[in-house]
Amino acid sequence: MRTLLLLTVPFLGTALTACAVNPTDDASASAAASKVAENTAKSASEKIEVPLSYPSTRTVEQVDVYKSTAGEVEIADPYRWLEADVREDQSVADWVEAQNEVTFNYLNKLPGRQAIAARLTELLDYERYGLFNKEGGKYFFSKNDGLQDQSVYYVQDAIDGDARVLIDPNNWSEDGTVALAGAVPSPDASLVAYFVQDGGSDWRTIELLNVETGEKLSDRTEWVKFSGLSWAKDGSGYFYSRYPEPAEGEEFTALNKDQKVYFHALGTDQADDTVVIEDPARPDVGWGAGVSDDGDYLVFSSWTGTDGNGLRIKSLAEDADPVSIIENFDNNHSVIGNIGSRFLVSTDLGAPRLRIASFDLADPATDNWVDVIPEGEFPIVGVSFVGGHLIVETLEDAKSVVRVYTPEGEFVRNVDLPGIGSAGGFGGTADDPETFYAFTSFNAPSTIYQYNVETGESKLVREPDLKFDPADFVVEQVFFDSTGGVQVPMFIVHHRDVVPNGEQPTLLYGYGGFNISLTPTFSTTRLQWMEMGGVFALANIRGGGEYGRDWHDGGRKLNKQNVFDDFINAAEHLVEAGWANSDTIAIQGGSNGGLLVGAVANQRPELFAAALPAVGVMDMLRYNQFTAGRFWVDDYGDPADPEMWEALYAYSPLHNIPATDEFPATLVTTADTDDRVVPGHSFKYAAAIQAADLGATPRLIRIETRAGHGAGTPISKIIEATADQWAFIAHHTGLEVPETEE
Repeated sequence: MRTLLLLTVPFLGTALTACAVNPTDDASASAAASKVAENTAKSASEKIEVPLSYPSTRTVEQVDVYKSTAGEVEIADPYRWLEADVREDQSVADWVEAQNEVTFNYLNKLPGRQAIAARLTELLDYERYGLFNKEGGKYFFSKNDGLQDQSVYYVQDAIDGDARVLIDPNNWSEDGTVALAGAVPSPDASLVAYFVQDGGSDWRTIELLNVETGEKLSDRTEWVKFSGLSWAKDGSGYFYSRYPEPAEGEEFTALNKDQKVYFHALGTDQADDTVVIEDPARPDVGWGAGVSDDGDYLVFSSWTGTDGNGLRIKSLAEDADPVSIIENFDNNHSVIGNIGSRFLVSTDLGAPRLRIASFDLADPATDNWVDVIPEGEFPIVGVSFVGGHLIVETLEDAKSVVRVYTPEGEFVRNVDLPGIGSAGGFGGTADDPETFYAFTSFNAPSTIYQYNVETGESKLVREPDLKFDPADFVVEQVFFDSTGGVQVPMFIVHHRDVVPNGEQPTLLYGYGGFNISLTPTFSTTRLQWMEMGGVFALANIRGGGEYGRDWHDGGRKLNKQNVFDDFINAAEHLVEAGWANSDTIAIQGGSNGGLLVGAVANQRPELFAAALPAVGVMDMLRYNQFTAGRFWVDDYGDPADPEMWEALYAYSPLHNIPATDEFPATLVTTADTDDRVVPGHSFKYAAAIQAADLGATPRLIRIETRAGHGAGTPISKIIEATADQWAFIAHHTGLEVPETEE
């Protein structure tokens, strides 16, 4: 379907972690590269001691009353004032400045920080391509030369033709924090609608560009969030979703409600946009819309959270009222495409690992759905309808397997992938056999292939010129036992010269939520950690989607403790397998993964040497009071429910700080423009662990400015943040790091 995203539910992403490197530029780090000493290293076990005096954080007399199964409970919230927007409250801004001063004073004294930044700059300096998108006979794609702050958007008339720049966001701001957050060409490729993201916020502005002339049109659509974009078949305008303009000063904190789908006609003001669908009686319902490839139908997806959605389909040819397909939010459904009035849909209704079914719009009741591809042993995670075929991706023990079928479900062939890793893409239209996919693994950056669905031929079209040898790094997968006798997979990646000796500095990463699967993907920052001699481990814990809905359900709501148990058991397996010990394990996670790190640090502080919780959900009693937080009730449960309140309170990182002198060295990271997980979560958590008697290990917070939850972060900020994080955990796990020349 011609849409940027049909269903853009505001789940908790992980973009602000070291696993998601935005290919952008940093001149200061480039200058530092010339100072790298030749392979000199100093043991981080020779700990430097930086005297720490945390800023004083005032407290307030705030007590909230909650309902538990035993009755009402009073809970103090002394740092409530830190929930205020840093741009609107001077006292919070002063606190941020004071915290950053202490944090950077500590970080700047850590050994090897400059050398880490310099080497990361060298590793990032290679061309990186995004997937090709064919529209109107032209090919659109993004590319980064290596050290550009933001990737540049190009167009070319043939796959082997000359490319020209269409959109260069590097010219939009001096600090590189205004980003291109997506682009959708019109059906005839004469125009491109593109999303502008400012300072990392989830808010987007849609603008238009003439492909032939490069001229920017006057059309401008604002206050767009959690929205795709889908062009009308005739190119007369586009469908999109947006919220009402928030009150002044509440842009980054207010709850997001009353989303509607609009149609914007070219050459008109946003005030004249037509409301296509809304639900005034249910302001919590969100909406997405996408036009079918034949242009005859508009498919609506509705939702109230991150799990489950409704479906409606409207005939554009007849301008009829939408036909209701699914009205409840009990299961997940996604329309893949259509052949006339016959629609293909992927669904977990009656199939926890998903199935592909079909129905006729004249009689769409679910009892009449016919299986095209039944549920299999492994979950379906991606389906596209391209060139008259279904391209189906499954995850088999967290690794991609891709197969091609006819629209009737007859197996055609496997897509021969270049190895064990992750494949993604396969976009296109039902009447064109040409598609593109990217393949990546822990030791292999993204490589772009052209695929012909009719012939099964894969052709390499873009391959990075690497500054390292992939053969130097070993990837293995292990399985360990966890709560309830469940076997949990984990990838362990390291330099081939690194062997188990019981004391290898090891970084353990996890997420465990929102049906999000962690698969083998390349990260320059992780590569650098391993290049320095560190071990990297990624645990596929419950709460994710690696094994389908049951795996997800096994780690959400009342089952959330399973997520923490899995992660703790992953660390214990690393110890039992002879890789590490409690003095050499660091843990990392972002967003929902930041919650994970905060919770397990509380529950097993003696097991970890260092912790990197990024943009985490730390106050589980108030998470649903801000921006997109209300959507996460599907995964966490509602604090207003007495039974769920007890479960949330039992693991909430803010409310369960232990009495111990073995708390891991902790570097909390967040950003002032994060309107996905508001920074107040991290502010309150940092204040609480600093106030607690937890021993001599540092408990710091690093607060980025002009940045958000992760998407659109320029490379300058990524390099600086990574250098700080790696220097911090290297220092506290005993990893030898290179020194810069004097």
